[in-house]
Amino acid sequence: MTVGGVRRGLEPVLRRLFHLYWRFARGMTLGVRGVVLDGDDRVFLVRHSYVAGWHLPGGGVEVGEALLTALRRELMEEGRIEISSEPELHGIFLNSHVSRRDHVAVYIVRDFRQDRKPEPNHEIVECGFFAANALPAETTAGTRLRIAEVLAHVPPPPTWRR
Repeated sequence: MTVGGVRRGLEPVLRRLFHLYWRFARGMTLGVRGVVLDGDDRVFLVRHSYVAGWHLPGGGVEVGEALLTALRRELMEEGRIEISSEPELHGIFLNSHVSRRDHVAVYIVRDFRQDRKPEPNHEIVECGFFAANALPAETTAGTRLRIAEVLAHVPPPPTWRR
């Protein structure tokens, strides 16, 4: 079995363990994601070392941290992207695909600077801008749905509720 195959096999178990821990440690999880669009409406995606597929950049909001502060931090960490003006809130969602305690604030970022493409590291192994009709094959279903919601105005599924 390949390393990728082992990782994909362990992901559901690890995800359940993390959410079990977060259930008792935090009670509720809160995250942010950025739909970062360049001038040609290409979307910025990242591929992590610890989970399969391509995703929108983002991550957890720390205790006492504001949503926009978390978004700014995650975009800089994952893509060297600095937000230049106020991003648009796409929505705050209950992500019942993951857990009935998982909430995600999704922002649309169109005004930003990226001084350089980040070098691969222990967390982000690959990143880049992609046209919506030419996303990498391994782009996750959830990522594809968020992009369709923003660019094609497709309503979110019932399990991804506002």
